[in-house]
Amino acid sequence: MAYWLMKSEPDEVSIDDALKSKVTPWFGVRNYQARNFMRDAMTNGDGVLFYHSSCVEPGIAGLAEVASTAYPDHTQFDPSSHYFDPKASPENPRWMMVDIKAIRKTRLLSLAELRTIPALSTMQVLQKGSRLSITPVTPEEWNTVLSLL
Repeated sequence: MAYWLMKSEPDEVSIDDALKSKVTPWFGVRNYQARNFMRDAMTNGDGVLFYHSSCVEPGIAGLAEVASTAYPDHTQFDPSSHYFDPKASPENPRWMMVDIKAIRKTRLLSLAELRTIPALSTMQVLQKGSRLSITPVTPEEWNTVLSLL
């Protein structure tokens, strides 16, 4: 089993939104490294730290799990979508997505608080310039975060 931190803007998909759905498609990822994590490394049952980003107080807002293997992101083919990619086609998709299943909402473990925890100092989301929407989390980081929730 692997662990991931997945960022979502809460005004697009929040942990509350994800909890209302049986599964939530993780669409709109337009970074090749993040896409490759979904396509090449994620498997059903992997743990997910659901992270609210681009908001007043960013941080881990819940727990989820990966609920599917990667498949083509349909938004890349829709000209009316913000995520449309004219270079993508159904025969040659460029962007992938996975489904996630929200497990529970947690107290907000803010970015500011995460930065104060020595055991999390190497966590990718805390590194200067880190902007990826999906990053791997080590088992030690996962267990540390769980102990704080």
